[in-house]
Amino acid sequence: MIQARLPDGLFVDTFEGKAWLGVVPFFMEKVRPVMLPPIPRLSWFMELNVRTYVHDAAGNPGVWFFSLDCNQPVAVEIARYLFHLPYEHASMQSVWRGNEIDYRSRRKTQFARPAAYRYQTPTCAAPAEEGSLEWFLVERYLLFSTKRDGRLHSGRVHHVPYRIAPAVCHEWSAEPLRMNGFERPKCPPPSMLVAEPVDVLVFPLK
Repeated sequence: MIQARLPDGLFVDTFEGKAWLGVVPFFMEKVRPVMLPPIPRLSWFMELNVRTYVHDAAGNPGVWFFSLDCNQPVAVEIARYLFHLPYEHASMQSVWRGNEIDYRSRRKTQFARPAAYRYQTPTCAAPAEEGSLEWFLVERYLLFSTKRDGRLHSGRVHHVPYRIAPAVCHEWSAEPLRMNGFERPKCPPPSMLVAEPVDVLVFPLK
């Protein structure tokens, strides 16, 4: 099912024979071009993406995004233009209560429904163990996208390995999966992770 929705040149990556979809709410802070300072309001925003895990014909592992919802209109347009990624405008809010985050999002399209995630910040976080499912899901440093003519592009990201922990999640939503045409899971996600912040460098597409 997932392979049928990938562009030519990309192939589903699997862990123990199973493909995975990820729903990832997160925060972007101090986003800026190299050598320039962050801009108030513009450089701080929220994102909620739906991804799957792929490799190219050479076996390079990476990520394919089905959608990326974002509450910063300028960031949406820049990402669409520079990275050819399927960004969508959304209304998003977050409330922090001690170590708990209440994260809310609703895409600005017809028939969209609210998506809510209520989870705790990580304690006792550590890098994923090489070869584990967690390693498969988070140790990805390549994103893929296509231009309108169908040409495949890739972009490198660089950061120290994520420090992760099992997520204490009191509320979660499969709405982003539904908006991308996938069936709603009938049970809680089999993997729920939370990560400490990292500094990230994003390189131009090739």
